[in-house]
Amino acid sequence: MAEAQTPPPGPDLTQGVAADFPGDTLLGHVGDQEVVLARTGATIHAIDAHCSHYHGPLAEGLVVGETIRCPWHHACFDLRSGEATRAPALNALSVWQVDHERDRIFVRRKREQPVARGKPPVDAPGRIVIVGGGAAGFAAAEMLRRQEFRGDIVMLSDDAAAPVDRPNLSKDYLAGSAPEDWVPLRADDFYTDANIQLRLGTSVASIDTKARNVVLARGDSVAYDRLLLATGAEPVRLSIPGADQPHVHMLRSLADCRAIIRNAKGARRAIVMGASFIGLEVAAALRVRGIEVHVVAPEQRPMERILGSEIGDFVRKLHEEHGVIFHLGDTVAAIEGHNATLKSGGSLEADLVVVGVGVRPRLALAEQAGLKLDRGVVVDAYLETSVPGIYAAGDIARWPDPHSGENIRVEHWVVAERQGQTAAQNMLGQRQAFDAVPFFWSQHYDVPINYVGHAEKWDEIAIDGDVAARDCLLRYKAKGRVLAVASIYRDVASLQAELAMEQNAPV
Repeated sequence: MAEAQTPPPGPDLTQGVAADFPGDTLLGHVGDQEVVLARTGATIHAIDAHCSHYHGPLAEGLVVGETIRCPWHHACFDLRSGEATRAPALNALSVWQVDHERDRIFVRRKREQPVARGKPPVDAPGRIVIVGGGAAGFAAAEMLRRQEFRGDIVMLSDDAAAPVDRPNLSKDYLAGSAPEDWVPLRADDFYTDANIQLRLGTSVASIDTKARNVVLARGDSVAYDRLLLATGAEPVRLSIPGADQPHVHMLRSLADCRAIIRNAKGARRAIVMGASFIGLEVAAALRVRGIEVHVVAPEQRPMERILGSEIGDFVRKLHEEHGVIFHLGDTVAAIEGHNATLKSGGSLEADLVVVGVGVRPRLALAEQAGLKLDRGVVVDAYLETSVPGIYAAGDIARWPDPHSGENIRVEHWVVAERQGQTAAQNMLGQRQAFDAVPFFWSQHYDVPINYVGHAEKWDEIAIDGDVAARDCLLRYKAKGRVLAVASIYRDVASLQAELAMEQNAPV
């Protein structure tokens, strides 16, 4: 006997619903397709119900003006056009025709409306060169075409793979719960169809700012009218004996992740060096694969520097409940074969070692070009560097953050994507200040941690809810002012905190 199919959630919108439905959103369906109604003032919109990033439920998100924000990773969509207006979502959603009949709302068909696009630039450069194939570089190239830029786009990446969804490399893909075809940000034919010259395996040796040329390592050069530096960061490499062995890995690229997965097959025990975000996400992924995991790190609590002691203790307990063994306040002094000697004097046998002890911004090109540096590439509010026509985005950029009132540099995926998008608009002369509130998320087993804002230091953490119960919101304050908010299963509150920071309102 065939199993009965689960009916789609919510009311059948083809049969109509009351126009005065409670709240700002209502989840329903048209046939087997889920659709969310969203109210903005007196207008009701209908849009696909799931975010195009990781399928987040938009009905549980936040309506802001004529947009709706995803509760999971804070992507944003225009309710009128379906356009993905904020990373991490890149693909538009379908919008649906809303019919008003007396006091009821009916949705029966998709609207035949093209995605809203930018106006063709009046004074566009002939060629834009992007150095880097990560989040910022890809987002910039994609936005340039979305903005109807018709000039040349040359993307120079020293990676062997086309731009990938890097957060997946330490999460679902590494755990074996996501197929590899989820990893590329776009299929290979996207670059051909969009006329983006993606040159992989291409290293840049220098930048001639007077001649406006990018000089490649092999000797030839590429001229530019506008240049975006999006060189990202690279993992901190260990100088201990044995760090160059084949079973000792970094994790930054798709090739790195593939190598770890190959080494994980048949592995019984792994050592993860580092107890911050990447290290612990790797630990969780390897535990999903059934591998015994030992985490060695010098700090006394995981993630304490960024999230404080309460979240640090919670994260440690969560991982211990899943079998992770911690060796905190310690480091690996040497690796001889499969034996790792600890600074404390102990030792561990391991078939696999993953090093996640931090990253450094790749600043060599910027320094050679004479750009102003300050623990990163200094940019203005429009992400332009000290040399006109050269922009920087992503892990290398230090920008004036209007929310903290300081110049900051942030190594987060969503920030890099949003900066790439803004830099693209500004290279076309649009003069859009980058004022997005920094956001990141981290996933540990089934527990997501969301973070908005930026707090390098704080003098108080105000906790609403219960951290141990996985239902909490933490406000990081300095002199009474909220600089950042972390949350576990408080998705709408996280979105509201982000909005308050954007509006310079109390959080």
